[in-house]
Amino acid sequence: MKIMSVVLAALVSFSFNAFAEQSAPVEKEVQIGISGVYVPGGFDSSSDVFVVVNGIFQNGCYKWKRADVTHADAFSHEIKSIASVSQGMCLMVLIPFQKEVRLGKFAAGKHVLRFENGDGTYLEKSLIVE
Repeated sequence: MKIMSVVLAALVSFSFNAFAEQSAPVEKEVQIGISGVYVPGGFDSSSDVFVVVNGIFQNGCYKWKRADVTHADAFSHEIKSIASVSQGMCLMVLIPFQKEVRLGKFAAGKHVLRFENGDGTYLEKSLIVE
């Protein structure tokens, strides 16, 4: 009888763990578009440069993940905004977001910042570092 109880408990525990693994939401990363960028001034060559991006997520399954920054050369920089999207039940409302994106230290001069959207379009801003 004890052995039967132990085996039954083990089977129930195994079944519950297998169900929990199947019902866990799967997340994937997607490149998202941004609708605006605030570029503050007053940076010098010893400052860490940052900008503030904003946009709207399509639904509640989107979460900000990161920004990928590529330095094409010393004065041209490309920024891609990345979100994680979970599959499953989502709140179907537009959700605004605003995030600070750190770009690192830049040399003195005029820099071009290109914020790429996932559909081939982009938003371009200029930044002057003193």
